[in-house]
Amino acid sequence: MCGIAGVISFADDMRAEAENCRKMQASLLRRGPDQKGVFLSREAALVHTRLAVIDIDGGRQPMTVSVGDKNFTIVYNGELYNTDDIRREIGSDMFFTRSDTEVVLRSYIQWGSACVEHFNGIFAFAVYDEAEHRVFLARDRIGVKPLFYYERSDRLLFASELPALLAHPDIPHEIDENGVAELLLLAPGRTPGCGVIRGIKEVKTGWCGYYSADGLKLREYWRLKAYELHESFEQTAENVRELLLDSIRRQLVSDVPVCTFLSGGLDSSLISSVAACEMQKQGKRLSTFSVDYRDNAKYFRKSHFQPNSDPEYINKMVEYLGTDHHWVVVDTPELVDALDEAVDARGLPGMADVDASMLILCRELKKYGTVALSGECADEIFGGYPWYRDKDIRETDGFPWAQSTAYRKSFLAERYAKVINAEDFVYSAYRNTADNSEKLPDDSPLESRMREMTQLNFQWFMQNLLDRKDRMSMYSGLEVRVPFCDHRIAEYLYNVKWEYKDYQGREKGLLREAMKDMLPYEVLWRKKSPYPKTHNPSFLNAVTEQLRSILSEDTPLTDIVSREALEKLLRHEDNVQWYGQLMNLPQTIAFFVQLDHWMKSLDIKLA
Repeated sequence: MCGIAGVISFADDMRAEAENCRKMQASLLRRGPDQKGVFLSREAALVHTRLAVIDIDGGRQPMTVSVGDKNFTIVYNGELYNTDDIRREIGSDMFFTRSDTEVVLRSYIQWGSACVEHFNGIFAFAVYDEAEHRVFLARDRIGVKPLFYYERSDRLLFASELPALLAHPDIPHEIDENGVAELLLLAPGRTPGCGVIRGIKEVKTGWCGYYSADGLKLREYWRLKAYELHESFEQTAENVRELLLDSIRRQLVSDVPVCTFLSGGLDSSLISSVAACEMQKQGKRLSTFSVDYRDNAKYFRKSHFQPNSDPEYINKMVEYLGTDHHWVVVDTPELVDALDEAVDARGLPGMADVDASMLILCRELKKYGTVALSGECADEIFGGYPWYRDKDIRETDGFPWAQSTAYRKSFLAERYAKVINAEDFVYSAYRNTADNSEKLPDDSPLESRMREMTQLNFQWFMQNLLDRKDRMSMYSGLEVRVPFCDHRIAEYLYNVKWEYKDYQGREKGLLREAMKDMLPYEVLWRKKSPYPKTHNPSFLNAVTEQLRSILSEDTPLTDIVSREALEKLLRHEDNVQWYGQLMNLPQTIAFFVQLDHWMKSLDIKLA
């Protein structure tokens, strides 16, 4: 995994961009602390920082390959899991390194823009095609790796992260009405393709394209497609098992140590179980990592979303697998201190303590290894969230995790409340995604809605979690792989009937049945539980005092957020869910603390 950036122009000499490239590179060093490089030519300035995982010596970037009199140069962030297959397809004698960077580059040389259709992996990359005077940009199908860009009349700038783009003097640090609406009505989610900062966009998941003198032209090369699937439940379960086992095994390949996150839930436990078995075959012992909070057991209260806490199940899995387990216990002061750093990592305000605790966990994990496997995205793909199975929520015409538009609207500062139609903004974002879900003519109303639910979760909720995982891990120089994000799994499950996914009336029942021999019974059938957050009231008290202190001085926060609404928030009169079960009153207050830091640290102005 790495950080990439670049400036492309067919009007100006890009060799003059050396200093700006160094600034962008400095912003990306945490993503790639092992190696760095810059490529400068008349048309292209390409920047790279590398976290070395495969072929430490041979994978340096920017990488240039010459074929005859044609030169191709790549900057690449990601990991391919089918490199051996592609090498055989192209011809193994063509390769000079073992790195997947060369595989990506030679795939482009071989197949052009169709190269992305050959890849199984997570990636964002740019290839400068010198002879054709153009640059090819691509992002992986699921959107695990980020790629932001800014286009003006005579040039294109791109980068892995927003702060890296903002390090370039060409880009204004401004938000307009649309940016304010994104921050207050949708955040920590984002409209697909939106970079929040005025003029900045993101290459959408499963999109690629060329930038040339004619401008940037992107196309969709992959999406969830509907097709007829006529299989028994037993056949479906066997296919799921084979796909998941293959994905996990492919993602265990590394030249550096590999470990796993372990929450005691179904998804991370399955990945840890397969990983432990594979490593045992090699005479190795798997290292696993969990996060907990000081005094959480004391303050934990059961709820509809979180019926039990994690430690009991984590301990069962550690005993079952015999892993070398590490606990990362976070106390309130450390968690509060990490809120600002989590914003610096994400480049935007995020999920408050949920982000901050992940940052702390990744930082500790990095002391033991460079690659970790995580269980993200199983809930979106297999239908694990409560809103898939709660008929009332499922049939509500809106984002199932964000039924709080009226509440969010109350925080708009007066100048924006007058011009932003909150209900229309949120509803149109919802409908644009739901209506874009591919369906079959004979889908039942239930199957049709389930396709919409999958697409909504795929494009919104899951992208937010992937943003969090990528930024918090890469900020610590840690590569996190997500086996459930294999596009083959997503494609297949999109067409598996809901009756199968809901096997025995349980969330992810199909997945449980398919992998039933891999886990202890108590963990296999444990009820879905969200990522752990602190229940200690000291966190609420701490962020309350922090926001109160912010409001006691001049702050850009009140330029976009109503001071009266913030003061009411500090009185703890309401406890409305800001973002599903992950963000309640403490996290909402912390979000505004993060928003203040974001505006100040990046010197954000109002357009």
